[in-house]
Amino acid sequence: MKPTLKPLAEQVIVITGASSGIGLATACAAAEAGARVLLIAREDKDLRPIVAEIVASGGTADAFAADVGDAARLRAAAAHAVQRFGRIDTWINGAGVAIYAALRETPAEEHEQLFRTNYFGTVHGCLAAIPHLERGGALITIGSIAGDMPSPLMGAYAASKHAIKAYVEALRMELGEAGLPISVTLVKPSGIDTPIAQHAANHEPGEAQIPPPVYDPKLVAQAILHCATHVKREITVGGAGRAQALFAAHFPALFEVLAPKAAASFIDPARPQPRPDNLFASVRTGRIRSGEHHARRTSFYTTAAEYPGTTAVIGVGLAAGLGALIASRHRTRH
Repeated sequence: MKPTLKPLAEQVIVITGASSGIGLATACAAAEAGARVLLIAREDKDLRPIVAEIVASGGTADAFAADVGDAARLRAAAAHAVQRFGRIDTWINGAGVAIYAALRETPAEEHEQLFRTNYFGTVHGCLAAIPHLERGGALITIGSIAGDMPSPLMGAYAASKHAIKAYVEALRMELGEAGLPISVTLVKPSGIDTPIAQHAANHEPGEAQIPPPVYDPKLVAQAILHCATHVKREITVGGAGRAQALFAAHFPALFEVLAPKAAASFIDPARPQPRPDNLFASVRTGRIRSGEHHARRTSFYTTAAEYPGTTAVIGVGLAAGLGALIASRHRTRH
């Protein structure tokens, strides 16, 4: 059964990882569009000021404290959303953490905690959401272009995003086979100007950096909310990231040579890493951006992915116009 998705102004949207970065940007944009939003993060104290700001701006929002690694707490969050707003129309899995370290030097307890948040947080979120979406809705997960290629110094993070991709794709098949009208979408951001690197567990000598080029978080929020109202299998935010993934897929041997050299840009040796990290506990929340980049505010590739019909028409129109111009100049010359 094909999903029917409501306009944003008629939706109830639940977002995990909503206290900073992409999750926070999406929560604010959803509320501004008229959606009723439930923000989820580990600490209630981190969410209450955000909710108060959304409400003061005319939006409708509430908060629920839950560690996404705790399946029972996410089920309770889903129940709270239904009790507070009557239903759930879109669920967004946005919680995520990162580790910067060679895989051989990644502490086992950190590696396990990263998967508890990134991968099992997605699993728990999906399973909490599905019973409330069975009459129709959107289930959106924030993956990464790192799920399409390996990443030296961020190997554990990339592995978790590969796992998320495989889980989401299999889940989409199973829900489709069951005839459930749920749109299952994987959003794959390129490098995005959020505080994730500043929050990361970093075992390298220097400050962790977001792999360039870097895009504005609002582009991801816009793509996520587009997927809340349009049935999409997946979307990559940032053409540069898509190009990197394609290069890795088609030239794997060369990528294996170049990627470790490019990974040097993941660390700034002149600056210390902010402490503590947020792997096991919430830190320095309430910020959408890192404050360290001049992020790209547009991506023609992502716009084309969101509106393929429109951009195809534009492309044909431009090609026809260019052809007419060339023909006109050719006639003028003869």
